[in-house]
Amino acid sequence: MSGTVIELTSGDGFRFGALHMPAEGARKGGLVLVQEIFGVNSYMVEACERFAAEGYELIAPSMFDRQKKGFVTESHSPEAIAEGVGYARANGLENAMADISACITSLEAPVFITGFCYGGSMAYLAACQLEGLSAASGYYGGFVPAYKDSAPKCPAMVHFGRQDAHIPMEGVEAFAATRHDVQTHVYDAGHGFARRGTDDFNAEADALAFKRTLDLFNQAAADAGF
Repeated sequence: MSGTVIELTSGDGFRFGALHMPAEGARKGGLVLVQEIFGVNSYMVEACERFAAEGYELIAPSMFDRQKKGFVTESHSPEAIAEGVGYARANGLENAMADISACITSLEAPVFITGFCYGGSMAYLAACQLEGLSAASGYYGGFVPAYKDSAPKCPAMVHFGRQDAHIPMEGVEAFAATRHDVQTHVYDAGHGFARRGTDDFNAEADALAFKRTLDLFNQAAADAGF
């Protein structure tokens, strides 16, 4: 595995694990990358490596350590999904935000956030609730449409697949119609289109979403004087 597993302390004193990966070349900023419900598995490590290659120092927290320390699964079976969803529900939003906040404060500014599925939702909510972020880009976050009345504190972008069986387009369209301050992009793809090496992967959508994310981060850093 690339990177190093470190421990961070949340606001309530709970210590949780996180993957730390240094930037390659000149550092452009820090990036909190929030996992899918399957933990910081090989797909999330690959995502970290991809951003690190672009000059970002990565922190990928193990979001369900309160439920099962170091939980990771490579499986997307119904049993694995049920386990991950159960941990996400048990952890709740307050713990998730506290752990993400600890990640933000552990990184030198500018700090950005991204995430996938569960992590995409957490990335958007962090942009709305937490301080210290310069920009946020969330991928196919199922909770995002329900928070259309929540305004981000930093530049934000969200990505969805038009054929996503888990996230109804009606909700995405309602979100886009309400949140003119958020860049909402819809791709001709399904759920998990940025998860390389799986049947869900869509190379065209993934490449465009990645470019848009990097452009957002670069512009936000420049606007903030970094």
